[in-house]
Amino acid sequence: MDNFEGKVVWVTGASSGIGEEIVRHVANQGASIILSARNLNALEKIKNNLPYVDRHFCLSLDLENSSNFPELTKQVIDRYGKIDFLFNNGGLSQRSEAWETSLEIDRKIMEINYFGNIALTKAVLPFMQKAKSGHIIVISSIAGKFGFFLRSAYSASKHALQGFYESLLLEEEKNNIHVTLAYPGKINTNISLHALNSEGKSHGVMDHNQETGMSVETCVNQLILAVYKQKKEVLIGNKEIKAVTLKRFSPKLFWKVIKKQSAT
Repeated sequence: MDNFEGKVVWVTGASSGIGEEIVRHVANQGASIILSARNLNALEKIKNNLPYVDRHFCLSLDLENSSNFPELTKQVIDRYGKIDFLFNNGGLSQRSEAWETSLEIDRKIMEINYFGNIALTKAVLPFMQKAKSGHIIVISSIAGKFGFFLRSAYSASKHALQGFYESLLLEEEKNNIHVTLAYPGKINTNISLHALNSEGKSHGVMDHNQETGMSVETCVNQLILAVYKQKKEVLIGNKEIKAVTLKRFSPKLFWKVIKKQSAT
């Protein structure tokens, strides 16, 4: 597949995990990439190991502070003239029960995972509308399909993304703008290390679910295939993603099964 050849691709959360692998994958297909995250040094190291290194651009971005997103988007447009693909991948997870999680932490997770996410989309969208083309890819989570232990705020933020982007894909079809919602399950990334606990600090533990999960490479291969096919939705993972189908067709059995699953 060479559908990224000559395209301009913006990836958030590009400094590690799924985001980093997306960057590597599309760079090998000949894309020009805007790598965004908070850690500019990490982004530069990744960029310098990509093919066609001069095509790419590192742009520091903090999803919790979205007021400068229109300005950042203008920088990208001034440099490249267009944005063909936006991978909204950046985000923050959680490892705490709802009762012990302060509203401040709920708001922080929602700000990063939902408001920061859609703020960047809203900044990019006018340029895609003008071009009458574009593809927005949203990395949600299987927790965006059902709630789970220690994930109340995280799950809520991912459910919110589904409502926003399903509406958006209907509205923007007339402008030839595609939306793909991706729902990864257990993927072998560092997401649990950086997840917030009840004190608002990093969980700092590589959970068993992540350690034994699908490889990032396999995850991104499946994601890119879904993008290539312009799918509206894709579930990515191993047997855990079957829970989505189970909840839909046999909810009583779903609740029996899900409560026996390990939270970490």
